[in-house]
Amino acid sequence: MLMTAVDTYVAVRRATGFDLKACEGYLRNFAHFATTRGETYVATSTAIAWATSASSEAQRHNRLQTVVRFARFMHAEDARHEIPPAAVFCGRRQRPTPYIFSEAELRHLVTHAQQLGPVGSLRPHTYSTLFGLLAATGMRPTEARALHLSDLTPEGLTIRESKFKKSRLLPLHDTTWMALRSYVDRRRRVAGHNPHLFVSCRGSRLSHTVVAETFHAVVQAAGLAREPGRSRPRLMDLRHTFAVRGLQMCPNVREHVGRQVLALMTYLGHAKVESTYWYLESTPELLLDIAQRCEAFVSGSDQ
Repeated sequence: MLMTAVDTYVAVRRATGFDLKACEGYLRNFAHFATTRGETYVATSTAIAWATSASSEAQRHNRLQTVVRFARFMHAEDARHEIPPAAVFCGRRQRPTPYIFSEAELRHLVTHAQQLGPVGSLRPHTYSTLFGLLAATGMRPTEARALHLSDLTPEGLTIRESKFKKSRLLPLHDTTWMALRSYVDRRRRVAGHNPHLFVSCRGSRLSHTVVAETFHAVVQAAGLAREPGRSRPRLMDLRHTFAVRGLQMCPNVREHVGRQVLALMTYLGHAKVESTYWYLESTPELLLDIAQRCEAFVSGSDQ
């Protein structure tokens, strides 16, 4: 009965535009767990017991929240479904400090990506262009992997499959356009009819796992893997670097800062301005800039 309820819940929410891939997996796992205990309705004790089996506090919180939303939906139809309390686990996850690449490090990264094998294959061109595009535009890696050839327009890149299901247009610098055109010319001769912009040597869409593994291999080859006092570079840090550099270029005037943050929020596809301000509080370089400007303001030297 619970599995049937999950089918109904997922179908209704997908009909309203939600993806629910992870949610569906969680709920089916929970329904199986509850069914093995002989239960046909959501029970608070069972939901908490199931969520507790996760390996981290944040995962336990996410699991329970998924069941809470499902239980509210089912409770509206049948009061025998219990709605678990939402605040059993702490959902605040400590986000890692971003690794901010210097311009020289970005050049090294792209250069070493160009040296990937096999010799004469599309692979080195794919990854050097992909990493360069991520650094130049700040788009999410998932957005870049989802790009189609048709998303390249005279006005820029159309981002269709964003994190929050909103499309946006990214203008491109001339140098970025040239790099993309050069890659597309090579790619058309190899990838056949696959619509995706970035493809593997076999002509298929790039997978998240393979892209991440390749990135770490290139980082290692470029000598960026471990430096004292710095976190390990991640693929998402190319996006973080773009955001931080954008904030650092902002004029030292309060109203300009507000406009810059709003523009950056829109460009990056953030749903909340808090996501953009996070870069201010999580990046030592920006915190130092803020501290110095505050000191200058207090001392009167910034008048």
